[in-house]
Amino acid sequence: MNALEPVKTAIRMEHITKRFGSVVANHDINFVLKKGEILSLLGENGSGKTTLMNMLSGIYYADEGQIYVNDQPVAITSPKDAYDLGIGMIHQHFKLVDVFTAVENIVLGLKDEGRLDLKKARQRIVEICERYGFEIDLDRKIYEMSVSQKQTVEIVKVLYRGAEILILDEPTAVLTPQETDKLFAVMRNMKADGKSLIIITHKLHEVLEVSDRVAVLRKGEYIGDVQTKDASQQSLTDMMVGHAVALNIARPTPVNVAPRLVVEHLTVYDDLGVKRLNDVSFTANAGEILGIAGIAGSGQRELLEAISGLYPISEGSIRFHDPKASENAPPKELVGMDPMAIRKCGVSMAFVPEDRLGMGLVGSMGMTGNMMLRSWRKGKGAFLNRKAPEELANRIWKELDVVTPSTSFPVRRMSGGNVQKVLVGREIAQDPAVLMTAYAVRGLDINTSYTIYNLLTEEKMKGVAVVYVGEDLDVLLELCDRILVLCGGQVSGIVDGRTADKRQVGALMTRVEGDSRHE
Repeated sequence: MNALEPVKTAIRMEHITKRFGSVVANHDINFVLKKGEILSLLGENGSGKTTLMNMLSGIYYADEGQIYVNDQPVAITSPKDAYDLGIGMIHQHFKLVDVFTAVENIVLGLKDEGRLDLKKARQRIVEICERYGFEIDLDRKIYEMSVSQKQTVEIVKVLYRGAEILILDEPTAVLTPQETDKLFAVMRNMKADGKSLIIITHKLHEVLEVSDRVAVLRKGEYIGDVQTKDASQQSLTDMMVGHAVALNIARPTPVNVAPRLVVEHLTVYDDLGVKRLNDVSFTANAGEILGIAGIAGSGQRELLEAISGLYPISEGSIRFHDPKASENAPPKELVGMDPMAIRKCGVSMAFVPEDRLGMGLVGSMGMTGNMMLRSWRKGKGAFLNRKAPEELANRIWKELDVVTPSTSFPVRRMSGGNVQKVLVGREIAQDPAVLMTAYAVRGLDINTSYTIYNLLTEEKMKGVAVVYVGEDLDVLLELCDRILVLCGGQVSGIVDGRTADKRQVGALMTRVEGDSRHE
């Protein structure tokens, strides 16, 4: 392109404002996506990224401002309008029919003159796959696919509908490093073909790897953009947060390491008789953070719920070595106990589940009420002591910077990140011997994420056995002392967090190899 030739814009948003009641999600935003570029959209949670993109994809309609596509003013009032303008959004939560094949999902909902010609549709889909480097079995049903394969179907679906502008919302959240590499290769192929792409992600190293330019939102306002070649993780973080943030996760050497939770030959089945965990064995040590890695659906949730007494166990044992017991006292067997029985026998265990509002908190209650759920049995007679829960709620509100009008404001009306802060804060405050967290920083901005990492490290140094299930391999390798890798409900390896390589862990996540389960 001639240096004097003006760069053509695919999207231009001018003075865009979006309100939800009294909350201003986006305020007076001016935003440009150039033709043939990959643009990363960054911002803390609640900064308005997804809201802004939902206006491009037709899910929301702007209260003020004008959108231009290919320099023409447009009104996008529905996803169909967006498709007609060549805009396709791939959401975090896929919109696919599980019992249909890939081909059926790709053509679903399209109007065709006369009868739909599946043979002709397949031919066109194959051409798209070959053109951009997609690998997919078109006859496979969605429920048989991995997360990465489902995502591929979603991307092919929007390309089949003629998308020239693609928006990907957190596309690598649950992908292995190898799957992420494949996705980025496909994105570069699409860019080379003249497509324009927007990627929303929290992973700064990926932003630097794949994008040409980075645009930053903060508290619903457009802060600015920067060429990726001129950016660093530190500069982007400072831009997002508005002040300097230390991006180092402290990992002190474990001291006084001793077995706290010994799991042996654990096997569990779900309600349909499908084996979810197969012969899982490991030890969670006091004074150590044990990370658990695995692609989505590898048994992470079932493992933590089985240990905490929420999931039925078919075989195996879970033994708790009580730090308060005498030296010769035998460990406590937890298999067969529900959470209340586990607590009654003196086992101090805290659990931050994946389903925050479904399992962790009562949505209609405020922070104080949810603190009380952990202490109501200490009340006398018909009266409960509200003082301690209120003090704890205020402490968490202040220390974790929870955005809420008051400690009585219903938690279901808070953002996902703030709900997570309430839950993590409450569980850590229980002074547990074992602390299990499932995706503790999912949905949290980078500032709060580092606060949580440091809180977990503080617990470890107090002698707590911390079990951390996470999605981000870079964080697992920086935070954890050891990492247990699950693949298809089995242990495919246990590696040292200080010496392990990201690709080695990624390979273990996709296949069971060797028998290192008793390390």
